Amino acid sequence: MNRSLRRFALAASCVLFAGPLMAEPKRPECIAPASPGGGFDLTCKLAQSALMNEKLLSKPMRVTYMPGGVGAVAYNAVVAQRPADAGTLVAWSSGSLLNLAQGKFGRFDETNVRWLAAVGTSYGAIAVKSDSPYKNLDDLVKALKKDPSKVVIGSGGTVGSQDWMQTALIAKAAGINPRDLRYVALEGGGEIATALLGGHIQVGSTDISDSMPHIQSGDMRLLAVFAEKRLDEPEMKDIPTAKEQGYDIVWPVVRGFYLGPKVSDEDYAWWKDSFDKLLASDDFAKLRDQRELFPFAMTGPELDTYVKKQVADYKVLAKEFGLIQ
Repeated sequence: MNRSLRRFALAASCVLFAGPLMAEPKRPECIAPASPGGGFDLTCKLAQSALMNEKLLSKPMRVTYMPGGVGAVAYNAVVAQRPADAGTLVAWSSGSLLNLAQGKFGRFDETNVRWLAAVGTSYGAIAVKSDSPYKNLDDLVKALKKDPSKVVIGSGGTVGSQDWMQTALIAKAAGINPRDLRYVALEGGGEIATALLGGHIQVGSTDISDSMPHIQSGDMRLLAVFAEKRLDEPEMKDIPTAKEQGYDIVWPVVRGFYLGPKVSDEDYAWWKDSFDKLLASDDFAKLRDQRELFPFAMTGPELDTYVKKQVADYKVLAKEFGLIQ
């Protein structure tokens, strides 16, 4: 073999044995850990559309539903049964982190998955039917003070959930014991909207991105959004904040994805690189805006640090409400 051929062979062998090349997952799937129609569904479908639009996936990512425990069933299933499945993303929200802070995901905690990306944020909101007698937060608080058992509130999850916390903070600000409120535990924003529009509950503790399709159809109103100031979107600018009504409550709802704990570094890096490209894309920004989400972009180690700090902060809040020791 002459010298040039030997050099070519050596270079080829370096490529072959330098390590596995990152490759697109063969069967991409996004698990929405709730029933269809809510925020987790919205999050998965945003990624589904964006990854195809940017040609980062050559075949559509399927969306599947795994309701139970507002994320607990999916978390346990991925960690215990599919820990190395590189094709499986799972949607999470700030509510997932609040549940983790209270130990609601069983024996697993925030260190048991690989936090991948945060892709946007929404804000908590209090929803009623369009013909509700409650026109603002003060109307609702007056009714709760008069007889909290007469106002049925639907929330995603049980006592201690994100939706419960939103109304608990209102109750606390109004001098009402949050434990006196009457809750119906539901699986996410889709079920809350169905129950509210069906007349099974009088109030829905939800978030603004879940609610906007029903606001725009005229079936639902929002008494308040838990943002620092009124939101700039044309269809949201008339929705009052809780703060401007005298209730100093702000509750952002960050949304994103995690992977199983044993997904390889190479596969994790493929997903991180893909989401870094997405989050820098103008087309992705348009898709995010269409789903009533606001900018919040974070991936990899930076996101891991953020998640762990949020869980620590939520533990402090949970202790304040007597939810954990």
